Amino acid sequence: MATALITGGNTGLGAAFARRLAVDGHDLVLVARDKERLAATADALRAAYGVRVETLRADLTVAEERAVVEQRLADGSAPVDVLVNNAALIVQQLFDEASMAALQDELDVNVTAVLRLTRAALPGMIARRRGSVINIASFAGYLPPAGWSYGAGKAWVLSFTDSIAASLAGTGVRAIAVAPGAVKTGYHERNGLSTGRSAMQPEAVVDRCLADLAKGRALCVPGPAYRVVVTALELPRTVLRALAKLARHNRERGVHREGPPR
Repeated sequence: MATALITGGNTGLGAAFARRLAVDGHDLVLVARDKERLAATADALRAAYGVRVETLRADLTVAEERAVVEQRLADGSAPVDVLVNNAALIVQQLFDEASMAALQDELDVNVTAVLRLTRAALPGMIARRRGSVINIASFAGYLPPAGWSYGAGKAWVLSFTDSIAASLAGTGVRAIAVAPGAVKTGYHERNGLSTGRSAMQPEAVVDRCLADLAKGRALCVPGPAYRVVVTALELPRTVLRALAKLARHNRERGVHREGPPR
């Protein structure tokens, strides 16, 4: 049976991924900071779906605790087939007013953890010639809230995923970034933020992500209104991806251009 590891897997979008992957027959490894909520979520998933659920209490802002998750991902005796980098932090202050400690925590969860956990998981996946990495970015990676550093981190997730997805061609391993707008996870309500009428249910985001992953796509943008905007913003990169694919195809066929391109 395949195993999925989900960071922030005890609430919101992470819990929705856990439920859907359990329905699909995956055993689970859930990572989160809240030990009690983590245990309760694991118990509910075991009872509802009959899957094995392992829990790792870890604070991804702490290097030593991130290392525990990295070691679990690199454990070849208990391979992880799906990594969902879902955990996130948002500093709700202007960059110049936020504390350096808060900004560093945001960077460590939204960027450093994604980098390190993906690096820990990929070698084993490539060796086994199967696996998927799902990185939860955000529409804010394209149009960030003014003055917040959160959007910059999510823009990095989009670019990072695009880069590694291109390198995985032919390995049997896939990577996809998910760029949803507002999602009804309860986070906005708990933090006094408005989601608006366009906010999506987390289950709809998960369904769209897994459908796009199955089609071999490297980017998922749930919600038609968001897709229209992102399609326009992504046009230059879409052209570059097509040219890169053509160049790779030509190299594989032994086609070489004489002299420098004009």
